[in-house]
Parts: sequence; structure tokens; C-alpha cells
Amino acid sequence: NRGGEVTFHGHGQWVGYPIFDLEQHGIGLKHHIERLEEAIIFVLSHYGINSHRSDKGAGIWVGNAKICAIGVRASRYVTMHGFALNVNTDLSYYNAIVPCGIRNASVTSMQDQLGQELDMLEVSQWIIHAMDKLYP
Repeated sequence: NRGGEVTFHGHGQWVGYPIFDLEQHGIGLKHHIERLEEAIIFVLSHYGINSHRSDKGAGIWVGNAKICAIGVRASRYVTMHGFALNVNTDLSYYNAIVPCGIRNASVTSMQDQLGQELDMLEVSQWIIHAMDKLYP
């Protein structure tokens, strides 16, 4: 009930389920999802990864490969669910599913893009920094 279709959560992902009272922040669900996307784009740009939104649905892409899935729901203006950013993710797990129901698209990770494993704590700090900027 979070929107989207089948996804994968596993080791090497940074999964965030931020809980916000949208009414308190004066925004709607669509704007909240856009803020989550902005936060992930900010983090990826810090690492030199050029990413973007797509008309294929919520989430962040590098070229034609999805690097971050986003699925959010709200009940009484309070959000649930969130995002899964592929950091050091073993992408072979995606072979068993059609990620987010999108055919003819692949998945990628920060490690795949940069050719090296990343420090999850450092990535965490950048995600927290980005969220702080967007939700003061």
C-alpha cells in the first residue's frame, strides 16, 4: 500500500523510512516525495554521481538504471515507508524480480558507479545532512 510494485531490501542498501507529519510541514505527499528525491540527488552529486528523476515513476536514476527506489504512503497526513538507496548492494538479487514493475530498465548502485565500496556511515551522514536541509 506504499505505491510502486515489487522491490528489494537487503545488505548494502541504505533504507530510510522517515516519518513526517505532512500537515505540520505544510506540504502534500507529492511534495514530500519530491523532497526525498532531492535529498538523494544531493547525496549522489556529493559523490560525483549524476542522477535524475524519471517520468517512469518515483525514484532516482543514473541513465536508464534505477539507483534509488521510493515508495511512500500517508495516513492522516503522517508518512510511512520511504526509500532504498543502492550503496554497496549485490545487484544480482534484482535478477529474480522486475524492480518496481518497470521492464527494460536496469538497476545500479553507488559502488557500481564509482568502482569502489563506500563507507555506509559516511553515506548515512550525507543523507542526514540532506534531510536536515529539506526538513528544517
